Amino acid sequence: MDEIKRYFETYFGISQTDWDLFSSKLIREEFSNKKILLHAGQTENHLSFIEKGIVRQYVPLEHKDITLGFAFQGSFISAYDSFITQSPSEYCVETLQETILWRLDFGSLQEIYEKTEIGHFIGRKASEELFLKKSKREISLLKHSAEERYYRLFDERPELIQFIPLKYIASYIGVTPQALSRIRKRIS
Repeated sequence: MDEIKRYFETYFGISQTDWDLFSSKLIREEFSNKKILLHAGQTENHLSFIEKGIVRQYVPLEHKDITLGFAFQGSFISAYDSFITQSPSEYCVETLQETILWRLDFGSLQEIYEKTEIGHFIGRKASEELFLKKSKREISLLKHSAEERYYRLFDERPELIQFIPLKYIASYIGVTPQALSRIRKRIS
């Protein structure tokens, strides 16, 4: 819990009173590798902070999955559109390695909004972080070649290459695993 407290102190200067209420609502959960946290069709009830691990969001299709994004230690993860609307998610959320999450359910977040001075800032920071990840990926898919997307991903998140199966990276940058293999050969 120390990491999430440092995060909030850094961004918000959270008071001890607000921290006491906020931290009392957090639930620490550990998940194994390849654990589905949310299936498509389920409603997201958690906004989670990753203490340790990697989480992937993907759209399950009949013959393949399309990776929407990854989240790493020190960041938020949620099927956020489902969370804020409390409607079924169109995609899945799964762990890619052993993962520790600090989770806040929808009802608890509403209580934090009502009872703390800092609640709305916390909600805003989480939503901004999740929105910026999504927006950055969409722009990259529209604006850059697959090779440029791979370079950018490698430059920005070298830990991806080390811990994430190449088929998920290929899906994330919008190419087949074979095309990713050719890209990797060209740049090595």
